[in-house]
Amino acid sequence: DICYAVLWRDFKNSKNQIMELILQCVMQLPHKIPFYGVLIGLINLEDEDIVKEFLNDSHSNLQDALQDGNCNSIRILFRFIAVLMCSKVLLPRSVVEAFETLLSSAATTIDEESGNPSWQPRADFYVSCICSSLPWCGLELFEQAPDDLERIMIGIQSYLGIRKHTSDHACSVFMLNEKKNLEEKDFLEDLWDRIQSCLRMGGKLTVPHLSFEVQLIDGQSHDFPLIKCPEQPQKVSTNSDISILKMKHEAKLAFPQRLHRLHIFPADKIENLQPIDRYVVEEYLLDVLFFFNGCRKECASYMVGLPVPFRYEYLMAETIFSQLLLLPQPPFRPFYYTLVIIDLCKALPGAFPAVIAGAVRVLFDRIAESDMECRFRLILWFTHHISNFQFIWLWDEWAHITNLPKWAPQRVFVQEVLEREVRLSYWDKIKKSIENAPLLDELMPPKVGSCFKFGTNDCNEKSEGRVLSAELSSMVKGRKTAREVTFWVEKSIITIHGLNFALVVVIQTLLNIGSKSFTHLTTLLERYGQVISKLCPDHEKQGLLIQEVSSYWKNSNQMTAITIDRLMGYRLVSSLVIVDWVFSSANVDQFHLKDLAWEVLRNAVNKTTNLMSDMRKEILSLEKSIVAAKDSEENCKVDLENAESKTLDVNGESPKGENPGRLKRLKSYLEKAKYHLTSLNESLEAKVALLARAVDENKALFLSLYRNFSVVLSQRLSDEAEIMTVDSEEPVSMETDQDNDKPTEGEGNEPKTVKYNISEREQWSRSTLGYAKAFSRQYASEILPHMELLDAEIFNGDVHPLFLKAVYDGLSRT
Repeated sequence: DICYAVLWRDFKNSKNQIMELILQCVMQLPHKIPFYGVLIGLINLEDEDIVKEFLNDSHSNLQDALQDGNCNSIRILFRFIAVLMCSKVLLPRSVVEAFETLLSSAATTIDEESGNPSWQPRADFYVSCICSSLPWCGLELFEQAPDDLERIMIGIQSYLGIRKHTSDHACSVFMLNEKKNLEEKDFLEDLWDRIQSCLRMGGKLTVPHLSFEVQLIDGQSHDFPLIKCPEQPQKVSTNSDISILKMKHEAKLAFPQRLHRLHIFPADKIENLQPIDRYVVEEYLLDVLFFFNGCRKECASYMVGLPVPFRYEYLMAETIFSQLLLLPQPPFRPFYYTLVIIDLCKALPGAFPAVIAGAVRVLFDRIAESDMECRFRLILWFTHHISNFQFIWLWDEWAHITNLPKWAPQRVFVQEVLEREVRLSYWDKIKKSIENAPLLDELMPPKVGSCFKFGTNDCNEKSEGRVLSAELSSMVKGRKTAREVTFWVEKSIITIHGLNFALVVVIQTLLNIGSKSFTHLTTLLERYGQVISKLCPDHEKQGLLIQEVSSYWKNSNQMTAITIDRLMGYRLVSSLVIVDWVFSSANVDQFHLKDLAWEVLRNAVNKTTNLMSDMRKEILSLEKSIVAAKDSEENCKVDLENAESKTLDVNGESPKGENPGRLKRLKSYLEKAKYHLTSLNESLEAKVALLARAVDENKALFLSLYRNFSVVLSQRLSDEAEIMTVDSEEPVSMETDQDNDKPTEGEGNEPKTVKYNISEREQWSRSTLGYAKAFSRQYASEILPHMELLDAEIFNGDVHPLFLKAVYDGLSRT
């Protein structure tokens, strides 16, 4: 009433602006759609014409969203028209017609003959839009148009009967038995069950229009213009598995599943929630997370103030973690969810921190069965989270992990968390933060990170190396040029001791000088990159370069990863060299014990794929600029021709009063336009050539990556019994062992220990296969264009079946 009264005072003078504002609020504050529906209903009582215009604008927005495939806008606008029907603004038949349009398009899409089943994700999304709107209008449709509602329900049921069940095996946070996973309902089936339960029980959401029913019933209901769904893409010309796989992947990218639920807490923690209530609150929370992604404090404020009559802290935590761990990618960077959780802990200090702590304990208990990508995200999230709370945590609760073998996932998790905490702070502070759990001291990273080969206290190295290193250090500190340093290296080191020794001296010395900070390192690489490039001209020497970096920073995972990343950024090492280093024997033995090799590999692949993505964007921008430049050139040419046609009369004489300088100016404009167009075309050609080179590098990178994966896995997955164990994907268990020599404190201060029932070889296999699956899933868009080549070179050869299964799971390939 108050909002309506305030708006009505200015309505006559600014009604168009007010209606436009309301539509913007609908799109950006969708959890308040019921209120805006009532507001439009009250306005409809006073001015039907402006509401008709408003409905036309809403229809235009919805039609544009359908054409563009804007999932959020489509879903929100369908919820809005459902609410408008409840507020007596729209006729029930208009809503039913909109639902039937979506349903008809969905059914056509999955039809084998007339449709394109590869685009089932779009069909599922359309049906989910109908289902997600029914909680707001289902009972009103039942009362006002029961036959129409029954027809819609039968149509949805028929669709669910002919669609293919979608398995979430590839995107499951926790390893599941495949048979069990296939038996579980997918997201659409679960939503449909919730809708049916809601309608059977006569459930009705507490929405604002119920308080205004007496007023709204007098309003004039309007028709909503018919909508039209876009045609689905044509089927691929060939029926090859790879072509279909590419199209399915494209459809999933265009219409991704919005939520993969994590059932972290027991059912009794979700207080007084009906099945449909859970879905509605999840929708509200996801909407707020989406529309306030750039305003985290406002996001937290809206999340704690949702218009629902019950507490939902546990559900809120589950929903945020579901987004943080969403596979293959969360909608936003994981750090965004970290900030939201921090702000929620501050907004609800009496409740939410305990909820988050409970979630951490549950996720920690299940870390052994977690997807490797999710495990990595949890490490990053937990590290950043506690760094914002003075690194305070009940570490003594986890002290028992020191009794576990070094390959146990829980132990590795804590070890990685402590290592990354040191990155965010400093060693002594983190050491002090775990003083209540002294047993964890053994998991702390080394305090001293660098290991300089030519230090004065190192008597094992030749004195020549120390002398040469000291001389080179003096030259660098004296700001000698790269050319001078290169000449000195060739004369004083290479000619006497050889290229390899020169490489060791130069790299160790430069790293030692640049070890003070990241800025020092970057400055040195920029200044003396040419020296390194001369010393490392080929694959072999670049491999030695990375070995020296690893040797110097063997006690600092952070600096190892940063230095290798910078070397690749300055094109001093190639991605292929990095892959070979990652799969060197020293690193392969550590695959299940530390994340360093995977971090370096992840950085290398990201840099390669991001380069291609940036180039494609630049090429697209250049193509648009060329179109504009051609138009500009054509306009200049037309202006010049028109001017020239007027300069001479029938006798060949210049007409009186014509400005001769104008022709010169127009010719100048035309020349500039031609030059600009030529310059753009040359830039486009250069970018296209660079993109082709980047694509070749990307292809070689994934060939090398999967070839190395295949080799190391084939070498270690030879025992048939182990194959059956690893392939079972059953959750691992922790057994209590009272006889172990290393006690921890449990309930009643009884000494107890835990025993991890997985061998080191089997844990290595689980971890490596998990990373093969995670990399395949994360970079599927870059891998699929090269799938034919990968099949021919690797996957159709003598590869281990478990490796093939991991890759196919990641690519959702059957």
